[in-house]
Amino acid sequence: MPYSLLPDDIADLAAKVIAQNKTAGRMVALAESCTGGLVAGALTEIAGSSAVFDRGFVTYSNEAKMEMLGVARDIIDTFGAVSIACAWAMAKGALDRSNAQVAVAISGVAGPGGGTPHKPVGTVVFARVVRNEAGTPEGELKFFEGGDGPHGRAEIRRQATICALELLLP
Repeated sequence: MPYSLLPDDIADLAAKVIAQNKTAGRMVALAESCTGGLVAGALTEIAGSSAVFDRGFVTYSNEAKMEMLGVARDIIDTFGAVSIACAWAMAKGALDRSNAQVAVAISGVAGPGGGTPHKPVGTVVFARVVRNEAGTPEGELKFFEGGDGPHGRAEIRRQATICALELLLP
């Protein structure tokens, strides 16, 4: 594999995402919060990613989630930005504002601060929406360990990036 700015495990997974989605003839979009564009960065490390990666939205603030992705204020006020409801609305907003067939959203508490007893540091939510697919939207809340260590923030963001890449596999 050519030189990459990314760790091998992330670069290898990103290459797999690009190859498999290219074979499937599928474009992807992202809505990232706590990963701050790391997933988009991973995909664009791969030569030929333009055949698969349509666009990404880095919506770190609640205002950005509402303005850029159309997330309803009621969702954020009721459930919070780190909720499956918010992640699903982010993914749906990214899909609606793109030419992609699938969109994945990530929102979480990377730390070291910002955690609560109900949503401690390491809590990350993911959602995937597929165009023209009926049924219940896919969403998942995960807790990543290691947030309290010296490299906690980086470790949580690394794990969240890997999980999001896995969700982009066909």
